[in-house]
Amino acid sequence: MTYSEVYAQWKADPEGFWMEAARAIDWDRPPTKALSTVGDGLYEWFADARVNTCYNAVDRHVAAGRGEQTAIIYDSPITQTKRQISFLELRNRVASLAGALRAKGVEKGDRVIIYMPMIPEALEAMLACGRIGAVHSVVFGGFAANELAVRIDDATPKAIIAASCGVEPGRIVPYKPLLDGAIEQATHKPEFCVIFQREQQVAKLIEGRDVNWHGFQYGVEPADCVPVEGNHPSYILYTSGTTGQPKGVIRHTAGQLVALHWSMKNIYNVDPGDVFWAASDVGWVVGHSYIAYAPLIHGNTTVVFEGKPVGTPDAGTFWRVMSEHKVKSFFTAPTAFRAVKREDPTGAHIPKYDLSNLGQVYLAGERADPDTITWAQDKLRVPVIDHWWQTETGWAIAANPLGIEELPTKLGSPAVPMPGYEVHILDPEGKPMKPGELGAIAVKLPLPPGTLPTLWNAEDRFRKSYLASFPGYYETGDAGLMDDDGYLYIMARTDDVINVAGHRLSTGAMEEVLSGHPDVAECAVIGVADPLKGQLPLGFLCLNAGCDRPHTDIVAEVVQQVRAHIGPVAAFKLACVVERLPKTRSGKILRATMVAIADGTDWKMPATIDDPQVLEEIKTALQALGFAK
Repeated sequence: MTYSEVYAQWKADPEGFWMEAARAIDWDRPPTKALSTVGDGLYEWFADARVNTCYNAVDRHVAAGRGEQTAIIYDSPITQTKRQISFLELRNRVASLAGALRAKGVEKGDRVIIYMPMIPEALEAMLACGRIGAVHSVVFGGFAANELAVRIDDATPKAIIAASCGVEPGRIVPYKPLLDGAIEQATHKPEFCVIFQREQQVAKLIEGRDVNWHGFQYGVEPADCVPVEGNHPSYILYTSGTTGQPKGVIRHTAGQLVALHWSMKNIYNVDPGDVFWAASDVGWVVGHSYIAYAPLIHGNTTVVFEGKPVGTPDAGTFWRVMSEHKVKSFFTAPTAFRAVKREDPTGAHIPKYDLSNLGQVYLAGERADPDTITWAQDKLRVPVIDHWWQTETGWAIAANPLGIEELPTKLGSPAVPMPGYEVHILDPEGKPMKPGELGAIAVKLPLPPGTLPTLWNAEDRFRKSYLASFPGYYETGDAGLMDDDGYLYIMARTDDVINVAGHRLSTGAMEEVLSGHPDVAECAVIGVADPLKGQLPLGFLCLNAGCDRPHTDIVAEVVQQVRAHIGPVAAFKLACVVERLPKTRSGKILRATMVAIADGTDWKMPATIDDPQVLEEIKTALQALGFAK
């Protein structure tokens, strides 16, 4: 079947489509229907089923005679460690951990916060929670104490599972002091903490509250899988709200199982037994969906990589891992490829490795600029697929579904909506825009299985954040357009569309032009306040390693390029060269913070920032242009 036929099949009978997909899951009690309306715009999928996530991700593969297959490959260039865990070993390890949690009083519905680095034990902790019906909430390892405290108070966990430390290039990040500080600040106190001691730094345990990961498992009866209702929360994942409290995105158990399993073959084009690698972190949605859950549910081998795209030890580390572990599908953020491209623009590291097993590469997390995609296509000689989704959706809204058919690639577009998503481009009044016109991207309700049904303990906020602007639709918060072929173009967050003298312009379109300059490795465009035009675009440029041309020449060239490609209407005249851009740990550029600094308005340090020092560098660069007064 072609993509068009599959999409039409879903549209003609959405519930029948997902009931058919549900047959790939092992149910304790199969669902009698796909969709339930909870009322007032809220929906649930497979609510009356009974099922267990861990059974589907681990035990069923052992039962099917595939216990010796590798489930997890752990590759840590930072600690020089490599190991493989089979499905059989994984089942035994997870059952033991789950049994120990149960013996300490963790039951179905209890919350457990997981605060760990990229080690296999992080996945084991997630699966152990799923095994006994506990609801996990993974917080990115090394997150600041006050941010962890906010999440402790919101999720009210019975237990916290943490590692003693994280290991970054050249430094150790002690987690335990951050955890102790967070518990001290939080109003809610967990009953106990499980600490996985890493040899790089052994933490001091607090008697009566902290237990040792290995020690508390001794002599404990392993836990069997506990079936839960289809609408039982699998996890809570906090996504930073633009203001105040973080939002606790919920994922229901059954919908997640069905959607993620469907996506592995249809979108990522892997078969059971293939090696799938998402180079992300368990603290982010990609780590939940495509390191921990989807590959294991589908019977794939998943890679847990503790390293960086460059510097561990060099810009060839991605290719080494792919070659060594025979990776079939690879998924990363465009920012990771930009870092590799900046260090090794000619791709000199690539021919050193055998990438014959690599079938395709996927990019997501922010807009993939055409320059990065063409670089990767030229160097790797495989399809390089930009696709688009959100923490809230848990899997792709738009993609090129290679497992169904490979559609033509259009640079700058994550291709077409997936079955389950009816995507519309709307004006501020909620009226449809014509093809090629920029508007708000919204998805007609109900959203498909695997997406958020609501927010944790915050239904009113869920409605206000996602449903209020366009009744009958989910508001993505992204702005973009659709062309005549039905391809989507994500141009910016709605907040990043700037208004220059009454013209609504996409900063994303300008960034696309800047990144096309041969000396520019990475860039960002923001809108700064201007008394005459309302807003003006301002560009930040990071240059390729080894570029020694005068910065004034490069700035003059990009100004000219934007004028040529977008026109004088863009009024693009301001740009500066900086060493690096401020980013979150997952690689998203902190544009809103840069705008606030430029305009001299109040701002607070983003909790997810990778290196706060960068903001000082940005401020200095802005002051040289007469901003950030």
